[in-house]
Amino acid sequence: MQKLYLLLIVFTVMSCSKTKKEAKTEVIQNKKPNIIYILADDLGYGDVGVYGQTKIKTPHIDKMANEGMRFTNHYSGQTVCSPSRCSLMTGMHMGHASVTRNGQLLNPDDVTVAELIKPVGYVTGIIGKWGLSEGAINANSPNQQGFDHYLGFENQGFAHFYYPEYLLRDHTKVEFPENVGIRDKSGHYIEGKGTYSHDVFAKEALQFINDNKSEPFFLYLPFAIPHAELTIQEEAKKQYRGLNWPESPKSEGGGGHKDDAGYGSQYVGGYCAQEEPNLTYAAMISKMDENIGRILDLLEELGIAENTIIMFASDNGPSDEGGQDISFFNSSGDLRGKKRDVYEGGIRVPYVVRWKGTIKGGTASDLPSAFWDVLPTVCDLAGVGKPKNIDGISLLPTLLGNTNNQKKHDYLYWEWQHNKKPKYEVVRSGKWKLFKITPHKSDDWFYELYNLESDIGEEKNLASQYPEIVEKLKIYIEDAK
Repeated sequence: MQKLYLLLIVFTVMSCSKTKKEAKTEVIQNKKPNIIYILADDLGYGDVGVYGQTKIKTPHIDKMANEGMRFTNHYSGQTVCSPSRCSLMTGMHMGHASVTRNGQLLNPDDVTVAELIKPVGYVTGIIGKWGLSEGAINANSPNQQGFDHYLGFENQGFAHFYYPEYLLRDHTKVEFPENVGIRDKSGHYIEGKGTYSHDVFAKEALQFINDNKSEPFFLYLPFAIPHAELTIQEEAKKQYRGLNWPESPKSEGGGGHKDDAGYGSQYVGGYCAQEEPNLTYAAMISKMDENIGRILDLLEELGIAENTIIMFASDNGPSDEGGQDISFFNSSGDLRGKKRDVYEGGIRVPYVVRWKGTIKGGTASDLPSAFWDVLPTVCDLAGVGKPKNIDGISLLPTLLGNTNNQKKHDYLYWEWQHNKKPKYEVVRSGKWKLFKITPHKSDDWFYELYNLESDIGEEKNLASQYPEIVEKLKIYIEDAK
C-alpha cells in the first residue's frame, strides 16, 4: 500500500501541471526514447580503453564514448554488488537505501525506476544479474518490481558462476542439463561443453530489442562479467594468446572468500580452477565489449539508434578474487583501492552515455555524479515525475550540453562496514572528500580529508591542516543519515 500511495502521488502531480523539466523533455524528442542501461560487474575505472586501459581491448565501449559523453567523476552506489544495484534502481544513496551490504534484500515497498516509467508506455526488461531477491516469485523479485520481462539468476550467489544449472525466465526455470557435472576432477570446466550464461544474456538482449523496436522500451542489462569466477571459452582467449603475460594459477575454490566452498551456489567446490586468470579476465571483458558492439549494430540495423540512449557503467571497483592481477592491468587507474574500499578505486567507475544525434560526440564531463542520479535522469527522459524523497538529481541537462541548467549535489555520501572492520562514513563535496572512520566497537573515531583535485590517489591526509573543512563536511555526514 505504501508503494501504491507513492506512485499515485507521483502521477497525480504529473497530471496537474507540466514542470519545466517535463516541457524540456518534450522539446527534446516527440517520441519517447528507448533506454538501455548496461552494467558490468567488478569492472575497474581503468579497465576501459577510454579511461586509460592499454592491455584489454574495449573498442565498442570506446566507440560509445567517442560518439557520446564520458563522465570522469561518476560513482557507484556502493563498493559491493547488491547495495550498488539497489541505489541504481531506487535513486537512494547509502544513508537511505534499503540495501547497504551484500546479503540484504530489496524492500518490497521500494519504488524502482521500472515501476515509474512502465505506466507511461515503456516495456521494461532486465537480463542478467538482479542480486536483490531470492527465489522466482517474491515481492522483491524483478517481475514484482516493475519489470515485464526477466531472464537471470535466482540469487546473487548463482550469478558468480557462468555455467549455471538453470536460469529464471520470469517465474519459470530454464534448465541447462548440459551444465551439470561439466568440471573435471581438477576443478576445470571441460572445454567445448556447456552453455555459457553471458552468451544466453547477449542473445536475449538482442531479441528483446528486436521484439520491442516499435514501442519505447527500457532494457536494464546487468552482465555478470567480469566478476569472479573467471572462465570463458577458448575462442575468446585467442586474441590474447602469445603475449606471455605473467600468470598465477588458481586452484578450485580459490576465490579469496571465506565461503568459497559453494559460496551460495550450485557448485560445492566454489570457483573453478584457472590456469590463466589474467588472460581470462581480459578475454571476458573483451567478450562483453563485443556483445555491446552487437547491440550498437542492431540499433543501427533497426533504424532506432537516434531514438535510443544507451548507458554503460560498472557496479563497483575491480576485485582480484578470481586470481587476476589488477595492478598488472592498472584496473583502478591512478585511484587508491579496489572493491570493498570506499577510497576512489572502490567506488569511482566508468560511465559512458551515447544518444546518437542528441549527445555531442567525444565530450567529457567532470560533474560529480552517482548511481542515485540514474533514476531521475531516466524519469526525465521518459517524461514522468520523480518521487520527492530520492537522493538523485537528473543529469539530462549535462547530457544535452546545457551545463548552466545542471543542478549539482551539495555532497555525495557512502557508508560502509565489512565484517568486523572499521566503519566508514564518507562524503564528497566539490574537490573535498572526508572520511569519518570508526574502529569496530569503538567511539574513538578519526577523520581523513583529501583534496581530489590535487591528490587523486588519496595519499595526503589534510584533516589536521583544514579543520574548518572537516567541520563543514561533518554536517553533511549527519544530514545524509
